[in-house]
Amino acid sequence: MIKINLLPFRTARKKENIRRQISILSLALVLVFILLAYYNFILGRQFKEIKGKVESTKAEIAKYEIINKELAEVKKKLDTIENKRRVIDGLQADRYEPVRLLDAMTSIIIPKRMWFDTFKSSGKTVNISGVAVDNQTVADFLIRLEGSKLFESVNLSTIKKDMGKAKQISFKNFEISCIKKTPNIIVKNGAKK
Repeated sequence: MIKINLLPFRTARKKENIRRQISILSLALVLVFILLAYYNFILGRQFKEIKGKVESTKAEIAKYEIINKELAEVKKKLDTIENKRRVIDGLQADRYEPVRLLDAMTSIIIPKRMWFDTFKSSGKTVNISGVAVDNQTVADFLIRLEGSKLFESVNLSTIKKDMGKAKQISFKNFEISCIKKTPNIIVKNGAKK
């Protein structure tokens, strides 16, 4: 029988298999390294893009902050102007109030029977002090004040007897406090204040 020695062939085959496995492994490592480098490149590019967007967004925010500051200043100015307008409207509404009040008093007063010493109007309160010939004149004056549409309430604070300078004629000193009615002011949108 013939014997063939296959041993060197097997060792050569093993060496070839080992070389092949090493080359596949090294090729796989190179391929993984290339993939990692490509992935790193993509991530770096995305990072740069995102960083650029963040910087541009920060620049836009800075612009809008400047605009917001200007807008806040404009709002403050508008509020100031609105407050001034309200004051002017209030003054305009109250412009004829003293004239109307004094005109009404000339028709309410009882001529030649009473006189005013002081007539003060502040806010909604009107204080009247004066001299009348008698109690009936003061009572008639109070009735006229209540009958007028100017006042919500009329109160006689004091009434005193005064003999006057000649001490022959007695007069009545009186003090009256009144509260004015609030007029209905029509605003531009149709609602009443």
